[in-house]
Amino acid sequence: MTEHDLERVRSQLCPTGVLRAAINMTNGLLVTGESAAGDPVGVSPDMAAAIAQALDVPVKLLPYPGPGFVADALDENAWDIGNIAAEPERAKTIAFSPSYCEIQATYLVLEDSPFQTPADVDAAGIRIAAKARAAYELWLRDNLQNAQIETTDSFESSVELFLTKPLDALAGLRPPLLKERAARPGTRIVEQSFTAVQQSIGCRHGLSEASTWLHQFVQHSIASGFVQQRIDHHGVTGRLSVSPLSDSRPAT
Repeated sequence: MTEHDLERVRSQLCPTGVLRAAINMTNGLLVTGESAAGDPVGVSPDMAAAIAQALDVPVKLLPYPGPGFVADALDENAWDIGNIAAEPERAKTIAFSPSYCEIQATYLVLEDSPFQTPADVDAAGIRIAAKARAAYELWLRDNLQNAQIETTDSFESSVELFLTKPLDALAGLRPPLLKERAARPGTRIVEQSFTAVQQSIGCRHGLSEASTWLHQFVQHSIASGFVQQRIDHHGVTGRLSVSPLSDSRPAT
């Protein structure tokens, strides 16, 4: 890519001269801590910093208390790239890069539950606790045929809903569900996953050069081993997986 081409990407992706990167703070695998200055630390912030470095611009990390807040803030032109999970509803307003890493989603159930597979859970009369607007909850909303979803505003409150109401299953990402299983005797994990939440880089639609560049950047980050290095560096190996290289064309 020529300097002229890169300047076109800069003008589209960071017109203020600073790359404003929205970071979802509720995913403890992608954001594993904070710096001395209070900035988020983890694989997601590292991807944003690497994009800024490749564009030769400063980066400003903007923390948000959930992926839904990131998606909503696009209407306010509050960020240039958003590091959240790609899913069809969000893709209506956000142009996503290929996924750079993914996290399996499944269910926590009681030990004596009859459910052995995710398909078993999708039955009439079954009630599932889930965090509203999490990528896996949006997937369930689009794909469940029979079961009913009951949502809360956080993963922690969905756990309490599952246990105290009680409900039939708790939907979530596999790593936090494993922690809940360890802390709560009498529960178990449904081993199969109903989906894999794919973490991507998003920008607004209509930025053709920027979308193409982000697509290529993510592909290179996977192929070069950069994503795996960041996963290993932040101690989330085995809980985050590098996404396979995608043959899809960039959305604009």
